[in-house]
Amino acid sequence: MNLTKTNLTKVPLDDSLLEAVELAQRLQKEARRRQLQYIGKLLRGIDVEPIREALDKIENKHNQQQAILQKLEILRDELIEQGDTALTDLLNDYPAADRQQLRNLIRMAQKEKAQNKPLKAYREIYQVLKDLILSD
Repeated sequence: MNLTKTNLTKVPLDDSLLEAVELAQRLQKEARRRQLQYIGKLLRGIDVEPIREALDKIENKHNQQQAILQKLEILRDELIEQGDTALTDLLNDYPAADRQQLRNLIRMAQKEKAQNKPLKAYREIYQVLKDLILSD
């Protein structure tokens, strides 16, 4: 029910079922409950395994993306805490990374943290890491 239009098009639904799901997304409370019962009735008449597989694939992709983003946050924190040691490890794994840019951002983030300033460099490091790692 909480699928975006893009993800909904990836699920193999016939026209009547797709229409019913889209309508259910717009309805509220009791009308939505009745519409969900109608969708259940439609689903009883078809093979739901392809639908289930498509939904699992969408959910799995979302979970993988969340895991990658969490790893990026951990990596950013390690870079700020450990400095050049963590940067050297990162450069061994990703030789295309810009050493000077990352080193400057790390130093700026350390200064911002020490002076309790807004964490602009902290966010920039995350974006640089995201671009670097997701582009591979």
